[in-house]
Amino acid sequence: MGILEKIAEIEKEISRTQKNKATEYHLGLLKAKLAKYRAQLLEPSKSAGAKGEGFDVMKSGDARVALIGFPSVGKSTFLSLMTSTASEAASYEFTTLTCIPGVIEYKGANIQLLDLPGIIEGAAQGKGRGRQVIAVARTADVVIMMLDATKGDVQRVLLEKELESVGIRLNRTKPNIYFKPKKGGGLSYNSTVPLTHCSEKLVQLILHEYKIFNAEVLFREDSTPDEFIDVIVGNRVYMPCLYVYNKVDQISIEEVDRLARRPHSVVISCGMKLNLDYLLETLWEYLALICIYTKKRGERPDFNDAIIMRRGATVEHVCHRIHRTLASQFKYALVWGTSTKYSPQRVGLTHIMEHEDVIQIVKK
Repeated sequence: MGILEKIAEIEKEISRTQKNKATEYHLGLLKAKLAKYRAQLLEPSKSAGAKGEGFDVMKSGDARVALIGFPSVGKSTFLSLMTSTASEAASYEFTTLTCIPGVIEYKGANIQLLDLPGIIEGAAQGKGRGRQVIAVARTADVVIMMLDATKGDVQRVLLEKELESVGIRLNRTKPNIYFKPKKGGGLSYNSTVPLTHCSEKLVQLILHEYKIFNAEVLFREDSTPDEFIDVIVGNRVYMPCLYVYNKVDQISIEEVDRLARRPHSVVISCGMKLNLDYLLETLWEYLALICIYTKKRGERPDFNDAIIMRRGATVEHVCHRIHRTLASQFKYALVWGTSTKYSPQRVGLTHIMEHEDVIQIVKK
């Protein structure tokens, strides 16, 4: 029996098993086996075939956004509207067969947008170049899931399932579980909160499935067996995702309202160029980028050339971005903006910057 058949068999058994207290352990074990087989499926084959056309694109700009979705949902049209790159768009499926990069220039930042080929059901198993598409999506800072508003929720459910099966967790944070395998001493199990989904016996059974017999496990939140398996496997990617419903000009206003009110969702129409400015604004928020302006002594700030950083960046990060030796020569900085109590405020290397702050660095 091949890996695909084993995965199908386990999935059938999970759907057949009634979820109650008595079957918790059984379901936990099945999920551990499923995660193991899926990991085997994603490992590249040992015999490397003839090298094909390069698929991934070199990372550039201040952030990277992957555009994924089913064929013919408007990804190429969206790329052509947002960037100066022209991606072929046509009324037939699979117009895009490779990864096409473009650059969105917004608030002084260069955001790399990747138009990936359409994903089909079974992409995680390698159908329709699906594995390569998903591998590129894992390297992005934010995923834009382009959906056809006229198709209801079918596309969203299928795409989430495909991404979930290859270890991409959308709009979720990493489980707060401490896990460390040891050389001996058996299982040390503790929790700082009451657990309703996992018990010591279930944790032990899941670890045995992975041939781990000695480990330290500490639950700091009430996590599910799935989340514990994610921590053991350790290669999961947690990333923000924006669900973008295209073609809203073809559905009723009530349906548009319902879709727009869903969490992490934006409704647009590429054909009529509707709501694209709001989408850019939301994307900026999800990327958590900030602009910082520099100022020389006795001169006005340079508002034409912003330094783009991630939210939570400190003065030290700004120094490293300007020049690698600047932090070692740093004496103090003067900062104007919302991160200070008064302007200008004299700050040190650990001061956290905010959007549109102005900084003047004084060297020793």
